[in-house]
Amino acid sequence: MSPRDADESEQRAEDEPVAQTYPGLEALSTDPDNAQTDARENLESYLTPREEHYVRNHHRTPEIDAEEWTVSLTGLVDSEADLSMAAIRNDYPTESVVHMMECSGNGRAYFSPDAEGDQWTFGAVGNAVWTGTPLRAVLEDHGADTGDEQWLTAMGGEAKADEDVFCRSVPMAKALEDCILAYEMNGDPMTAEHGYPVRLLVPGWFGNNSVKWVEEVRVMDSMVAGEEWESRDGRDYTEYQQSSYRIVPAQDDEAERHASVETVDTRDQMRETEEVRNAYLFDQLVKSLVTSPADGADRSPGADGRIEVAGVAWSGDDAVEAVEVSTDGGETWADAEFVGPDLGRYAVRKFRYVWDADPGEHTVVSRATDDRGRTQPATVSDPEEGLRGIEGDRYPWNQKGYGNNAYEPLGVSVTVER
Repeated sequence: MSPRDADESEQRAEDEPVAQTYPGLEALSTDPDNAQTDARENLESYLTPREEHYVRNHHRTPEIDAEEWTVSLTGLVDSEADLSMAAIRNDYPTESVVHMMECSGNGRAYFSPDAEGDQWTFGAVGNAVWTGTPLRAVLEDHGADTGDEQWLTAMGGEAKADEDVFCRSVPMAKALEDCILAYEMNGDPMTAEHGYPVRLLVPGWFGNNSVKWVEEVRVMDSMVAGEEWESRDGRDYTEYQQSSYRIVPAQDDEAERHASVETVDTRDQMRETEEVRNAYLFDQLVKSLVTSPADGADRSPGADGRIEVAGVAWSGDDAVEAVEVSTDGGETWADAEFVGPDLGRYAVRKFRYVWDADPGEHTVVSRATDDRGRTQPATVSDPEEGLRGIEGDRYPWNQKGYGNNAYEPLGVSVTVER
């Protein structure tokens, strides 16, 4: 897609519901645009086409002229700068990464009682190639303080003057490792809804960290926190870092705020409650999804009496180590095998399992394990339990339904015919 095509796409986004602009999406809301892929089979391809890749917005989808857009580099740097898109594209190296991006609210619809927010089921996820400029090159060029204690804060430019700014902080170590200022998705300029002309891309981390329509990146000695950021130019920059995207049990009034944290692994935070009582949603949790057979399918075995079960698995900073499949709702398990190419540590892994299928009704589920031995839990807990982290086979119910990687709600019902 050319920049002109992208501009036209932006105008269509203003005139049409997002699901009309992008076939393959189911709209959850149109003001702002929020939509998920509408079928499990859409996730079977190695790369998710943009028309099937989920969209998550907090504000309007902005109309942006890329030739006029700049990204300000501020904070603890030797020289502040306003970087044009031409400079971002041409003055630095280019890198690409395949990332299975997941909205942290994916699976919210499976909480009982309902959690707050749009009721995402399985479809707020997509695997794409993101191309852009490595942040480490920009930071090095401008003499940024990249010490271990520092943070990189990105601010989106979509909010109107009376709205809170979408703003996220990531630890400097992650920013230097593999974060990019992304301007292409699957080899073309991003569409408006996916962040055109530039977004921060944080590989392996929940999509809330990959700030779209970036207009400022700031090197800081803390996360975005405190009074100066709660009302900067009359707008709150802390909401989406310190209040939203936190694991808040039913009994908590609000998330406990921190200027900095040492533990950034999401699941470790959910366990280490002395440091962080309300985990931040940083790196993604290990998860898997059966894509075939479809839910409610009637299937006849082949001549050998078998049916193939296929699916996808992904994780955060830690690779997917193994996937198991159960055809009796989790009573017994068998190992699946990975198939196809490995596109990198942050990409989707496809798996298959050949099932000796008996006639009757079956519930097929999958569960993945990462290379630290952490496995998906089975269910979401009751709010009354007050869990702050995964305990046993239970994922913690939380007020905004974040991070759900329980496998039972993702199961499919299959009728095997004689």
